[in-house]
Amino acid sequence: MFMGEYQHSIDDKGRIIIPAKFRDQLGDQFIVTRGLDNCLFVYPMSEWSVLEQKLKSLPMMKSDARAFSRFFFSGATECELDKQGRVNLPNNLCDYAKLDKDCIVLGVSNRVEIWSKQIWEGYFKQSEETFNDIAEKLVDFDFNF
Repeated sequence: MFMGEYQHSIDDKGRIIIPAKFRDQLGDQFIVTRGLDNCLFVYPMSEWSVLEQKLKSLPMMKSDARAFSRFFFSGATECELDKQGRVNLPNNLCDYAKLDKDCIVLGVSNRVEIWSKQIWEGYFKQSEETFNDIAEKLVDFDFNF
């Protein structure tokens, strides 16, 4: 399980350090793709396989399902860590997530997320203000803390 928040920088070659605590779980090769809320999602191959099967089961006769699959899969790329624990992020994904220098790397259960520091801070502030309301709605999913 991935968890925690780490601040890192992207170098001039588009490389970012993946926190040491995440490297073993990610393995030698993993998938990076467009995530929701303008961040990148990073999945170990085992999680990607599970997700891929779920997305394949979406009804392709529905335009929303097709659109989501296209968005998600077209941005996906197989990546690997270099000897310093860095991953080279493709330009199209950096552009999507508006990554330039300062970034936040999050562990979120079954995936890692990479955020622009500026976007993360805005998102976190907004979510923090509504955290209690969001928690209350989770009761509808039979979820209790």
